[in-house]
This record gives sequence, C-alpha cells and structure tokens, in this order.
Amino acid sequence: MRMHAPLRPLAAVALAAIVAACAPVTPPPAQQPVAPQITEETLRARAREQLATGLRQYDNGDYDAAVRSLTASLDHGLLPKMDQSIARKHIAFVHCLSGREVQCRSEFRKAFEIDPAFSLSTAEDGHPIWGPVYRAVRTQLIAEREAAQGKPTAPLAKAEQLLSDGLVKYEAGDFAESQRLLEQSLKEGLQGKPDQVRAMKHVAFCLCLAGKYPACRAQFLKIFDVDPNFDLTPAEAGHPNWTKTFAGARAQAQARRSGAPVPAPAPPPAPAAKKG
Repeated sequence: MRMHAPLRPLAAVALAAIVAACAPVTPPPAQQPVAPQITEETLRARAREQLATGLRQYDNGDYDAAVRSLTASLDHGLLPKMDQSIARKHIAFVHCLSGREVQCRSEFRKAFEIDPAFSLSTAEDGHPIWGPVYRAVRTQLIAEREAAQGKPTAPLAKAEQLLSDGLVKYEAGDFAESQRLLEQSLKEGLQGKPDQVRAMKHVAFCLCLAGKYPACRAQFLKIFDVDPNFDLTPAEAGHPNWTKTFAGARAQAQARRSGAPVPAPAPPPAPAAKKG
C-alpha cells in the first residue's frame, strides 16, 4: 500500500520554485537616448551665425578662417540670396588678395548667378586688386547673356580696350607699360567720366610709384577738374607712395575753387633706407 504517492505533485512544485529562484535575472533593455531633432530653422540659424563669424574674421584679417566659415554658411543652402552673394563676394575678395584670380573669378560669377543684380559698392569696385576682376566677370556675363538672346556682341572701343589693357598691366606690376596704355586710352577719348577718372587715377599711381611726385600731383589735379568730388577708396587712401601727394593736390584743388591761397606742395616721401 503506497502512502506517499499524493506528495509527489507537491515535491515537483517545490523543485520548480527552487529552480526558478536560482535562474539568472535578465535586466530589462536599457533605453537608448533620444537623438535631438535638427530642424530646418536650426540649420538656418547656424548658417547665419557662420556668415556673421566669417565676416568678422574677414574684417580682422583672418582670411583663411573667414573662407572656411563663409563656405560653411553656404553649405546648408538656407541663406537668403542676398546673404549668399555677400558670402561669395568676400570669398572672392580673399582669393583675389591671395593671388588666386581663377578662384576669385569663379566666386564673382557664382554671386552673379545667385543674384543677376549683384554689384559691388563704389569703394569695392574701385579696389585695385579685385575691382578689375569683378568688372571683367560682369562684362563677360553681359556678353554671354546678349549672345544667348541673339544680340551681336560689340567689341570694346579702342579707348576702352586700352583702358582694360592698362589696368591689367597695372595689376601685373608693369607700371611703365600701364602708364603708357592708360595715357593712350585718354588720348583716344574715353567716353564715360568714371572711366576717365579710373585711367587718370592709375596714371597718378604709376607716377608716384616711380617717384615722380610733381607729375603725380599734377595728374591728381587733372582728376579734380573732371570730378571735383573725387576721392580715393579706403584701400587706396593709406598707400605710403601717394597719400601725401594726393592730400596736397586735393587741398590745392579746394583752395583753387574757393579762391583761397594755394598751399605749398608737401615734400615727397623720404626714400627707404638701403640695407647693408
């Protein structure tokens, strides 16, 4: 007679409970951190901040950093067209200042493609380094648009071509040849007053750079006869070779218009001391 048979189910239940208690406890899966959502407005604000940073760096003369920041501001593709052209313009300035004319032309062209009405300020247009590059790109784009519309492209008149060639020679540092071409462009009869002033101004620069200060002063005086309000751009105004000569010519022109006594010419800059 089996008296312990009814106890077997209870033993099985106890054994199962012991096994369950000894089993390793698996922790619940850890929650993954939620990645912050980058919105279009966040990127737009970042682009504006990078543009502002790039412009500050440019003003401080940190040109390499400026190009990086300005390029980064454009990478988002969210700046307004005006801000895009501002960024492109300053990148072009840096390339021109660094002697990278091909890249300078490319950035000016992109600025025009973004905004067909893009233009430089009067002071920027008159800059001796990037001004001619900007005008060349603008002229080329105008010619391309006219050609696309079926309009015949008229070649530059002889005087305007001489002016263009003279400015190229000036940028290349061939001041004697630049002066010759620019004087020839004036003899051929440049039509617009801005072109006349540009030619005479660079002739004056060439003369001062050659140490011919009386002739340089006389050339500046001729400019005031054409444009009494003529002034140098900020970039040109501080040049050591012609600053005093220009200031003296301007004072003389103002005195001549007002009938006041003409001030005596300022002495030319002292020649640089020779090393050795």
